[in-house]
Amino acid sequence: MSFCLMLSTMWMVSCSSLSDTRVTSPDGRISLSFTLDEHAGPVYQVDVEEHPFLLPSRLGFSDAEGHPLSEGFRIRDVDFSAVDENWTQPWGENKELRNCYNEMAVTLDNEAGIRLLLRFRLFDDGLGFRYEYDVPGVDSLLLTDELTTFALAEDGPSWSIPAHYDTYELLYRSMPVAEVETANTPMTFQVAGQYASIHEAALTDFPEMTLQRVTPGCFKAELAPWPDGIKARFAGGRFVTPWRTLQLAKEAVGLINSSLLLNLNEPCALSSADWIRPMKYVGIWWGMHLGIEGWAMGDRHGATTANALRHIDFAAANQIEAVMFEGWNKGWENWGGNQVFDYTQPYEDFDMEKIAAYAAEKGVQIIGHHETGGNIFNYEQQLDKAFEWYVAHGVHSVKTGYAGGLPLGCNHHGQFNVRHYRKVVQKAAEYHLTIDAHEPIKDTGIRRTYPNMMTREGARGMEWNAWSEGNPPSHHVLLPFTRLLAGPMDYTPGIFDILYERAKKSPLRKQWNMRDSKDCRVNTTLAKQIALWVILYSPLQMASDLIENYEGHPAFQFFRDFDADCDWSKAVAGEPGEYVAIVRRTGEKYFFGAATNEEARSMALNLDFLQPGKTYRAVVYADAPDADWETNPTAYAIREQSVTSTDVLDIRMARGGGQAITFLPVAETE
Repeated sequence: MSFCLMLSTMWMVSCSSLSDTRVTSPDGRISLSFTLDEHAGPVYQVDVEEHPFLLPSRLGFSDAEGHPLSEGFRIRDVDFSAVDENWTQPWGENKELRNCYNEMAVTLDNEAGIRLLLRFRLFDDGLGFRYEYDVPGVDSLLLTDELTTFALAEDGPSWSIPAHYDTYELLYRSMPVAEVETANTPMTFQVAGQYASIHEAALTDFPEMTLQRVTPGCFKAELAPWPDGIKARFAGGRFVTPWRTLQLAKEAVGLINSSLLLNLNEPCALSSADWIRPMKYVGIWWGMHLGIEGWAMGDRHGATTANALRHIDFAAANQIEAVMFEGWNKGWENWGGNQVFDYTQPYEDFDMEKIAAYAAEKGVQIIGHHETGGNIFNYEQQLDKAFEWYVAHGVHSVKTGYAGGLPLGCNHHGQFNVRHYRKVVQKAAEYHLTIDAHEPIKDTGIRRTYPNMMTREGARGMEWNAWSEGNPPSHHVLLPFTRLLAGPMDYTPGIFDILYERAKKSPLRKQWNMRDSKDCRVNTTLAKQIALWVILYSPLQMASDLIENYEGHPAFQFFRDFDADCDWSKAVAGEPGEYVAIVRRTGEKYFFGAATNEEARSMALNLDFLQPGKTYRAVVYADAPDADWETNPTAYAIREQSVTSTDVLDIRMARGGGQAITFLPVAETE
């Protein structure tokens, strides 16, 4: 008999005679039941609208010393509480959020004196639970396994990437839940009439959780290990886990509109967040991936003084707040070797003093760059000095990178690196620096506690289009329902030279490091690239193409008008892997983006999100009638019309295409 089926059978036999507790969401739609099973130990079950959603599923841990962390427990206390509050964040998809939940805190103990508090919180859009352990009389704990399971009541479609402890840069799969063997989270699926996503919140001092199939549709938590196989190490006998989360919605877009993960994180730990602000940016970056520029100093060096000043001029002339420079510092010549970078020593052809002074004169911010190559010890030794040096040059934002193997054989997503990522964010906060992390640990809502952790990579981004078969059209309409449920992503959209025509004419063509084949390109239309600035949320949003490809281009007006600092957002339509449509508001301006997969698509957009009684000038950036991502990707059309909140627009998208709209309020005349 399978583990999950056996557990379900034992539940039916034993739950009638053992202590049982139950908590519901504020709207009564979701309920969670907890019991102590005489065979399996702590067990929970979730029903949605009075129908089983999660069958009886196990809880607990095991450790190297054999402490009974999941056995012999008795219920000592059950405490119920409720919270309904509003809170404000300094930036985000929505600045005003509601935190409304019912909580059940179950206190357990056993004859070994181990105390376990299981805290369950139910929201209208899902739930979270975590473990709070106190093991007396021990100097340390070495966890070897997490026993948490998620036993889905039915099969259905799912969207996820395979579990991997070193990268999230994998293509998403669409497959039945029963066929999924492993998955990184967020793992999104549709079962029992609900869209749902399993993830975690408040990952601070713990390895990441992945999912491993036990039986078809039943998944067990698998933790990223240390090199010796231990999953987590703690001094003393007390530890608190991240929240294990389940987001739920009747419609797929409800998952995007959920704030559950943020609500499960601690409030802002900073005394002030006034120094943190979203920005649009351009940078010296894409040319390296195309191979027409290089990171290290030499004939193709991208981050030169002259090139930096040129980018600053472009930003200042186009209402863009910041410029990012990669390859400015010494150490890139060591790439593939010892991976030792110096974070305060620019290359001789990058005059930081001159560049910083010029940026300040033009009112343009600099986004710095710290690639570590995975050499964590080298980076941590220089953190204070590097951050001080940046602040002294007026730099207040840093993009970090970890493209390389970690020391001691550690993986990127284990407890070792989780601690490092948090250390960097906390240290950066001391210097009033914001972070954009590449090759990161997945987002779990830390931005609520440390809003200087603004954005991160953590999925296949734009760069994959430069040296591989690229990201398929469906990728961009899967991300909002999967990766972006965790938090903002620095995907770096906005390539206008879809087919790399300018790069192919470069005299450095023979030195190109991208695939020399017809399938190496951006797999969208130009209009979809514009729409992705709205769809793929990031408070640091990049126009990622070579700036030469924007100069004089009429469609670049969208990015000039666009504001990365939004006040309100809503996903209005979409299905995972098929299409998505999202609208955001900044002040009185609205920005809309819609995108489709490999199929052409039309949809009706009700403009009832606009302020009633006002007239807006809608500037539409659309696929031309003959546009097609494969055969005619750069064909676009721009049109304008006056609209009000009572209008409905017909949104038409080509294959692999999209549409973007700027809604600008028309000033009232006297």
